[in-house]
Amino acid sequence: MSSLTLILIVAAIAAAGFIAARARAQSLAVSGSTLHSRPVNHGAMGFVLAALPAFLVLCLWLVAEGPIGTAAIEAGLSAAEQELPDAERGLLVERIRNIAAGIETGEVSSEAHRAAAAAYVDALAASRLWMSIIVIALSVAGAFIGMTRVSAERRARNEAERVARAIMLVASLVAILTTIGIFMSLIFESVRFFGKVPLTEFLFGLEWSPQTAIRADQVGSSGAFGAVPLFLGTTLIMLIAMVVAVPVGLFAAIYLSEYAGPRTRAVVKPLLEVLAGIPTVVYGFFAALTVAPFLREIGASIGLDVASESALAAGAVMGIMIVPFISSLSDDVINAVPQTLRDGSYAMGATKSETIRKVVLPAALPGIVGAVLLAVSRAIGETMIVVMAAGLAGNLTFNPLDAVTTVTVQIKTLLVGDQEFDSAKTLSAFALGLVLFLVTLVLNIIALRTVQKYREKYD
Repeated sequence: MSSLTLILIVAAIAAAGFIAARARAQSLAVSGSTLHSRPVNHGAMGFVLAALPAFLVLCLWLVAEGPIGTAAIEAGLSAAEQELPDAERGLLVERIRNIAAGIETGEVSSEAHRAAAAAYVDALAASRLWMSIIVIALSVAGAFIGMTRVSAERRARNEAERVARAIMLVASLVAILTTIGIFMSLIFESVRFFGKVPLTEFLFGLEWSPQTAIRADQVGSSGAFGAVPLFLGTTLIMLIAMVVAVPVGLFAAIYLSEYAGPRTRAVVKPLLEVLAGIPTVVYGFFAALTVAPFLREIGASIGLDVASESALAAGAVMGIMIVPFISSLSDDVINAVPQTLRDGSYAMGATKSETIRKVVLPAALPGIVGAVLLAVSRAIGETMIVVMAAGLAGNLTFNPLDAVTTVTVQIKTLLVGDQEFDSAKTLSAFALGLVLFLVTLVLNIIALRTVQKYREKYD
């Protein structure tokens, strides 16, 4: 039985447990008993008892199934194969898994390997059978217990609240632990990189050339890992994007919140926010196939040499993508400015434009700054647009008409294909990722603190 089918069966049993427990509680209420909790709370506990233990066992079983299957395959290998290095033995185990799945790689499989694959299939089928029996039995037992425990004195509401609080706590811990895990993995690999390349060379070096050497006299023979050209290219494209996004987004927010009527706002605001739903790869195609050739032709017509992968093209399209972030957030904070401030300004004889410039915008400035900082962090971490529209060479330039590369482009380039994770070339991607992570984290913290101060002031 597949995992999806099993989940649907457990969900159906849990729904039946909910209905049965609620019906029992309703019957007690009809008979004259005074219930401590509402029938729906009893039903919720019936659902939880039927679903939660079974779901936990299912997850643990699926997690343990992989290592147990690997151990079963390795137990069927010959003594010589068991003595192979971990990488080669892992490839062999994966090949046997492919044989079990009916995937042939073109290599001739031995009878021993086919026998190991057949034994693995039988063990997997037996494991899935026992998993289905145990999970369904647990779910049925939980539904039965949830129904039989219904009583007038039972504090089902308190139990349901404790379960909901525990689930939310676990969800919060998962998010926090995931962030910590990402950060620690970057730290671990970055420490290995900085064991090969000095930190000062990485942060302050002016030449980026991590390619594999062909001749001993090439720069790539030892590698040049100065990341300043990458930081400069990322900053340049981000600034171009902000030059496009901030005025357009802010003016759009002012129009929607102060000038547009309700009907116009109801149409224009959703249309503007549609830009945020367009996949970034579409923006990348637009930048590479439309904007970049257009800018190159315009530059040629006035005597300027515009690179085919210029920072201007990537930054301009990225700015268009970021417009909804700034406009939507700025619109919210402008609308949050108390109407009394506007009324007081009008009472002093100020015009609408003067009220916006001298009252509304200064009052909303902390929230607008937070929106801009969030947009900056979004621009710094953007990948697909710069991958498709920016260059690959680490040019040390601040000319928007030249080709530049960014941190995200280099991370993608360094980690594409088969890589050796003991080389400084591959490990440098993790150092770049760590820098990007820290920069965006700091920007997000500043933005959130700024917005928080604003909300404390006007809530």
